Amino acid sequence: MHVELQTQDLGKAKKFYQELFSWKLQDIPEMGYTMIESLSSPGGGLRAPAGQEMPGTLSYILVANIDDALRKSERAGAKVLLPKQEVPGMGWTGIVLVPGGVVQGLYQANPQAQQR
Repeated sequence: MHVELQTQDLGKAKKFYQELFSWKLQDIPEMGYTMIESLSSPGGGLRAPAGQEMPGTLSYILVANIDDALRKSERAGAKVLLPKQEVPGMGWTGIVLVPGGVVQGLYQANPQAQQR
């Protein structure tokens, strides 16, 4: 439902994707984030890697309940890398390390935000 591109040079990455795919970009300075509006689904975002993250791509799967999804992920053998975190005005996210090494984002939309 959402693809996040982590880059060490936001300026160059923004220019590249705008020129190549005509993506519309919206900066959210308070989050250090840039939203991507592509011509087709899914949407996404650009950000700098945090902490010891490496540049790369992180996909997010839409879940009904972030708390349940994180608990079920752990029971199924995943390690929670980022516990539930609010995305202001939009919803909640968490990131898990899946058995086998895949890093996976989980996202729950805020139903009140969708009604706006």
